[in-house]
Amino acid sequence: MTRHSSFGHRSLAYTVMQCPPEQRREALLHLAAVHDPAQQPALQHALSTVKAGPDTVWQGLWIATQAGHIEAAAWVQPLANQMAQLWLPRQHNSAADALLKALQGWVSKQPIALCHVALHDDAGNWETTLVAHGMRALASLEHLVWQCQVGQSHANPLTLRSFAELAPTQQRTLVAKVSEGSLDCPGLREVLTIDALLAGFYDQAPNAPDHWYQLQHQGEVVGVLLLAPNHVTQRWSLQLMGLLPEWRGEGRGKDIIQQAQSLVSKAGARDITLTVDTQNIPAKRVYAQAGFTRYAQQRLLAWC
Repeated sequence: MTRHSSFGHRSLAYTVMQCPPEQRREALLHLAAVHDPAQQPALQHALSTVKAGPDTVWQGLWIATQAGHIEAAAWVQPLANQMAQLWLPRQHNSAADALLKALQGWVSKQPIALCHVALHDDAGNWETTLVAHGMRALASLEHLVWQCQVGQSHANPLTLRSFAELAPTQQRTLVAKVSEGSLDCPGLREVLTIDALLAGFYDQAPNAPDHWYQLQHQGEVVGVLLLAPNHVTQRWSLQLMGLLPEWRGEGRGKDIIQQAQSLVSKAGARDITLTVDTQNIPAKRVYAQAGFTRYAQQRLLAWC
């Protein structure tokens, strides 16, 4: 059943509603990601993921129309574990404002624990609007990259064992302990369960578990390293790395990074990327010493 409402803005009036199936293709062309080369691969992946799903996945595609013409569209893409991602309208205007107002109310009535959006530097003007519509600023993120080097290898006191060797409960316990006291996105970790965190990693790269590891030192588990390869672009991502609280402060972070660099280089990858909270100064220092450089920055906001 299509839901719709009317919203006025000065002399303009918009009809805001769930997008009818026959207008779906046109509506998607009004998403900002369609017109941003940097976002297009992620959107294409999202669309390919939902095409095989039930038609209910499109309930979060909403449009603002005027005189029967689509003026703006936004999509709340459902993810695993009651998560969702907001794909913003192409333009920041009164139609988009009316659309976000309606979506805020709709999302609040859905079984969605967290609906997030990541704003690039050139989309900073959206933040004020999104906060006005109830979104919470969760973190400022820096995206770092390291170019792989032939023969990259170091003697390392940490050894790797498959993460899959652990039972599911052990996996969750390990990730939970590694997350304790982490300076990376504390606001996000407050609202994100460990199951949701792992589900998000699986969603990013279904084959990633082949490159997920528990870290050991002299036979004792001390941390975790989760890597996700992209064999098309030859760009790998470091999804999660961390040590148990009792193993921190001894320079082991450098050892984990070197393990990741060695693994990715041996796999013939082009480079490896990771994301770090801007406020996590100790981690940023370790990454800089390992040769990582920043290539992008984002602000993470969410309805939660």
